[in-house]
Amino acid sequence: MIRKILLVLLICLLALPLFAGGKSEEPTETKTVGMEGTINDPGLFQPGKLTVATGEPAYPPWMMDDDPAAGIGFENGMIYALAEKLGFDRDDVVWVRQTFDQGIAPGEKDYDFNIQQFSVTEERAEFVDFSDVYYRPEKAVITIPGSDIITAKTFEDLKKAKWGATIGTADLSYIENILGVKDVAVFNDVAGTFQALLAGQIDATCIELPTALFITFVQVPDAIISAVLPTDPNDLGHGLIFEKGSSIVGWINEGLEAIIADGVIADLTKEYLIGDESIQVISK
Repeated sequence: MIRKILLVLLICLLALPLFAGGKSEEPTETKTVGMEGTINDPGLFQPGKLTVATGEPAYPPWMMDDDPAAGIGFENGMIYALAEKLGFDRDDVVWVRQTFDQGIAPGEKDYDFNIQQFSVTEERAEFVDFSDVYYRPEKAVITIPGSDIITAKTFEDLKKAKWGATIGTADLSYIENILGVKDVAVFNDVAGTFQALLAGQIDATCIELPTALFITFVQVPDAIISAVLPTDPNDLGHGLIFEKGSSIVGWINEGLEAIIADGVIADLTKEYLIGDESIQVISK
């Protein structure tokens, strides 16, 4: 008799999770069904919010006054247009700060995507996912008044100068692989590169034209743009960076395609990124 009672109790205990646990799980599953591609997409870092990382600091003309939330600048202006297209209110955009190197590093991300003028490359795509390209910049040669490089007309002329660039950038790759310059001086950050330029340690550096325009006009007025160079054929352009395997890349790309079709990117380019047409172009 005792064995029968114990057997009945055991059966009841085994059955409890089927009833007690089953009810609490079903509403959670129901909440996520059909939410993909909406502001409550479960793939978002914080559903209901669009969490966006950018640099510390964020530089003009990409973002003005180091204030992403103001929406004044090419990239933060683009993000707010994208957020609206995806269905987010302006207040639902959450900004976080991160260095450039952290953005391209593998691993989990505490945001949905990062925008920091990241060039789309095959090497980086091994560790992170990219959005569609939203901008493809030209390069600018920056030097100081009186430099011999100002008279350069060809890539061969440019190669005679002493070059410097910031480590890990597409600019360094451009100087080495497109211009064919050897023994480029490498610096830890943009500030160090320009300090070397002003001190006469290097003759020239190369940087994206929009950034070069602001630097030479506001931050380093003693430097000048001596020439514009063609886009790097190996640099596909700027893309948003996501954690590898992110489920929201396709949805974000749909939003990007829509604001490009609406002319948003073209308008922002005209407002923030267009240079002086009188600057000479060196194409080969």
